[in-house]
Amino acid sequence: MTQKSITVQATVNAPVEKVWKYWNEPKHIMGWAFASDDWHAPKAENDLRKDGTFSTTMAAKDGSFSFDFGGVYTKVDNHKTIEYTIGDGRKVQVNFVQEGNQTKVIETFEPEGQNPEEMQRGGWQAILDNFKKYTEGN
Repeated sequence: MTQKSITVQATVNAPVEKVWKYWNEPKHIMGWAFASDDWHAPKAENDLRKDGTFSTTMAAKDGSFSFDFGGVYTKVDNHKTIEYTIGDGRKVQVNFVQEGNQTKVIETFEPEGQNPEEMQRGGWQAILDNFKKYTEGN
């Protein structure tokens, strides 16, 4: 991570095994990888291993906009850490910390230069909050 990075986190009321599964399985990724209810993730692919690739399509439900979020894994430590580089070269680290029957998910990413950092933090936090809601509700 560079000096300039943003961290978001959430504590999910589920054991780390379930959190890991829901974070990484494409059928689950499609259930949470978007920031608001007027968006969805119609497609997800994930090859969870070092040098494996992933891609998730995030799209407005009204069809007005969509984009693919993807990259390459640089580190995968089962039930603990995932590190990857996004297509634009920015680095991301996700840590999974088991705390009894809860799991703290801590996501740190390098911001892009186009949007204000608070907006980026808000967007990533909204997706993480959606992940928490989805995982706890299933």
